[in-house]
Amino acid sequence: MTNSRFATRLNSFASRPQAEWPDLTGKPSMLQMAARAAKVDGLTDLDLNFPDHVSEKPAEIARKLGDFGLSINGFAMRYYSNPAFKLGAFTNPDPAVRREAIDLTKAGIDAVRAAGASLMTLWLGQDGFDYAFQTDYATLWQHEIDGVREVAAHDPGCQISLEYKPNEPRSYSLMPDAATTLLAIREVGLPNLGVTLDFAHVLYADEQPAFAAALIARHSKLLGVHLNDGYAKRDDGLMVGAVHTLQTIELLRQIRRDGYAGAIYFDTFPDMTGLDPVRECEVNIATVKRLLRVVDRLEKDNRLSAAMDSQDAVTSQAIVQEAMLGPETRGRG
Repeated sequence: MTNSRFATRLNSFASRPQAEWPDLTGKPSMLQMAARAAKVDGLTDLDLNFPDHVSEKPAEIARKLGDFGLSINGFAMRYYSNPAFKLGAFTNPDPAVRREAIDLTKAGIDAVRAAGASLMTLWLGQDGFDYAFQTDYATLWQHEIDGVREVAAHDPGCQISLEYKPNEPRSYSLMPDAATTLLAIREVGLPNLGVTLDFAHVLYADEQPAFAAALIARHSKLLGVHLNDGYAKRDDGLMVGAVHTLQTIELLRQIRRDGYAGAIYFDTFPDMTGLDPVRECEVNIATVKRLLRVVDRLEKDNRLSAAMDSQDAVTSQAIVQEAMLGPETRGRG
């Protein structure tokens, strides 16, 4: 895993707009937010939402971002352009709406390729249900599989990454966890499919992040890592390591061992409470670099492997705490 590619959520940089654009009326543009993001020390990439952030030719957008010193990591689909998508994108009961969602996704894939990138993230949050007896589950699942298969087959050179989430905006998402997402990927059966692991989504899916990553590496491939944190009840979007520091370290160790080579993307929400987005992102980058140094120390410590082989939790916790906080100093008392 590279330690040098860091991407972030572009909409974070709409936070505290008066501090950056005192004369702004309305919302900042994509390029205004990108110019602000370029002030982040250590940030290398952005992910753009499609179609929201793509209002001109993709190659021209890539050129302008390059002038800021930023690359495009990939695009992420958003299904808000048609109010009918609220009842489903690929799983909408209306075949015309399903077709619109699939064609929109294909257009997004074409756009990300024209921008010089090859990663499209699909968070199919509208595909799910809210009530018992609302839908026939087998039909719903088949629509999802058919839609994913069609868009993945559209351009075999573009990596299609499924980002799962337990719920929101639907009460139950059709792909709520790692196992269900892996079942869908196996059923579709195309080699350019993989998974995006969002730390906060994993937590409130009641999963252990490193275990989810290990399953993904075993049965598919990890195409995206979204780091953040939360209290495992919802998608809090807190800063990296703010709550689950040990689990973040364990995840970083796991994905390094599994050979993850993509960017670390920060899916945090400084805009929710008006935090300084530049400083917030800089602290996230610094935190990940520190945690990766802890991973380096752990990988050089043969005691940890021995403790894990015997499932000796007491010893492993002591070793990890020492790597994080330094050796215990025993004073007189």
